Amino acid sequence: MAHKPDPAGLKLRLIAAQRLRAVLGGDHFVPLDAADLPDGRDRALANRLINTALRRHGQIDVILAELLEKGLPSRSGSFEAVLRLSLAQLVFLPDLGAHSALFLAVEAIKRDNKARHLAGLMNAVLRKAQSNSARYGLMDESLVLPEPVRKRWSDLYGAEALSRFANALIEGAPLDLTLRDDDPGLVEALGAERLIADTVRLEQRDRPVDALPGYAEGRFWVQDAASALPARLLALPEAGAVLDLCAAPGGKTAQLTKAGHRVTALDNDPSRLARLRANMERLGYDPELVEADAANYAPLALFDAVLLDAPCSATGTFRRHPEVLWHRSAGDIAGRVRLQQALLANAFRCLKAGGTLIYCTCSLEPEEGELQVDWALDALPGLELFPIRPEELADLPEIVTPRGLVRTHPGITPGQGNAGMDGFFVARFRRTR
Repeated sequence: MAHKPDPAGLKLRLIAAQRLRAVLGGDHFVPLDAADLPDGRDRALANRLINTALRRHGQIDVILAELLEKGLPSRSGSFEAVLRLSLAQLVFLPDLGAHSALFLAVEAIKRDNKARHLAGLMNAVLRKAQSNSARYGLMDESLVLPEPVRKRWSDLYGAEALSRFANALIEGAPLDLTLRDDDPGLVEALGAERLIADTVRLEQRDRPVDALPGYAEGRFWVQDAASALPARLLALPEAGAVLDLCAAPGGKTAQLTKAGHRVTALDNDPSRLARLRANMERLGYDPELVEADAANYAPLALFDAVLLDAPCSATGTFRRHPEVLWHRSAGDIAGRVRLQQALLANAFRCLKAGGTLIYCTCSLEPEEGELQVDWALDALPGLELFPIRPEELADLPEIVTPRGLVRTHPGITPGQGNAGMDGFFVARFRRTR
């Protein structure tokens, strides 16, 4: 008997569920690529389903609480991942149709030995969801943010900013690029708008980054508008010796090299360093690359400046990585705070007297930003704050705090567009002795 072919769309649903299940288990989300799904249309659809399920995770939690009186079944294989993908489609992607969401969900868990006994439950839950989809679609958008996060960020940034955060999570992030050269023709070819200095933004794109005009020739690199700020605040004459700690994938290394500095880029991960090297080769830049631990690296000669983009909770990147909102705990942040302090202490040791230290994180948590400034000034004698002045960021003076620190978040919009920017913190210090 001939094998009956799988229903159309089932393969992409199975692969999407596998990737979502890994993220629910704690993995970092990496979009599906051609190796996962060769067909571009299937891949785009699968990534759309996963992204929607992640961005709407909080709202889907509320829906699940209503639909599953006894909660999610334990030891149920792919059941939760398939259910979340299907709810994302039924409630938040109505253009994809309801029938495929129900049919393919049941077919998908029938392929899973640990979930197939739940096929009836899957069908019943999704039919109930379908009948309530209009009501679910009107849910409070702030529910996309976890309740502890809503409370903390509302206190820190205000209710209006919190509303913008929720909208930013749902909408996702545009693509920001830093240009190698001032190139109006490239900006036009990309269909981009200028934001700040050499940063441009693509609100929409119809192809991968490596297929964009100018990519192969190394005429730009991907870098969020907020991430491009720290290197611009170095306040160092051209040709200074600069150490870029935790440098991969290399956006700030490229900026520093472009500015004419002698750059040493350090990272402790061989695979990340290989990616940095490939990026520099594409751009035509040749910084010194060092594989070492930033917490104990001891250079032969001290540097005029050090830029430390410290490992952090990455909560400021939630527009691209929604999973950070659900994966991060107070304990995670505390562990990163201790690492940041070790890195700050060694960055200070690598710096000449009179030199500049930039400390930055892509975090919205004060423990990884403002409170680290207090720690550094207390723990590192000879280090003083070198306040950032609003006129240094004339396009965005509102991101400079009265203390001379920089704080960005997705509720702040650079340029004339509607989309915001990543959450970022920047402090600038000077070593006095």
